[in-house]
Amino acid sequence: MTLATQRVCVRHGARFNERKRYMKKLTRENATSLIVDFQEKIVPAMSNPTQLIDRTRFLLAGLATLAIPIISTRQYPKGLGNTLSAISEFTPDETVFDKTSFSCLETPSIRNHILQSSKPIILLAGIETHICILQTALDLLEAGKSVHLVVDCTSSRTVLDHDIALQRLASSGVVLTTAETALFELTRVAGTSEFKAISKLTTGRA
Repeated sequence: MTLATQRVCVRHGARFNERKRYMKKLTRENATSLIVDFQEKIVPAMSNPTQLIDRTRFLLAGLATLAIPIISTRQYPKGLGNTLSAISEFTPDETVFDKTSFSCLETPSIRNHILQSSKPIILLAGIETHICILQTALDLLEAGKSVHLVVDCTSSRTVLDHDIALQRLASSGVVLTTAETALFELTRVAGTSEFKAISKLTTGRA
């Protein structure tokens, strides 16, 4: 490799790394959300169903306040039921997708919808952490998206499966966050009507 070629590679690598660094900063302009499989016959089997629903409702209410696009999925609804009504009140019908694949991106309609978007960051939440969330997140990274995983809005049937999946995801380049962290990162400044609405949502939350 010539010196000139080496310099080109270094400059390209620097631009790539700068782009990846920027993409890890969550803003309203660069983010969309993907909410995976909060269904009637799955959620009750999670290790922390009550807290999971509460935190996810908080997240979704905040995303709606901030006008962040919300995509949601249902895994084999004939067998696993519809999305919980406590969750579906926040998910627009036109962006609800059914699937049988564990990874959302292995369902063409979901993949096309997500990859056609110019928004580089996917704010990801759902179940189960070690199955659908893990496989979806890895496929999103492979497709060139950055992934922020909302840890308190994800779960598995066992804590061990959840924790090991989080370790693998973090080591793979997924940004781990929480609902409150993500919402205030998206809000950016105090004193606005959005800030007041998000702050109100946090009042009394466990």
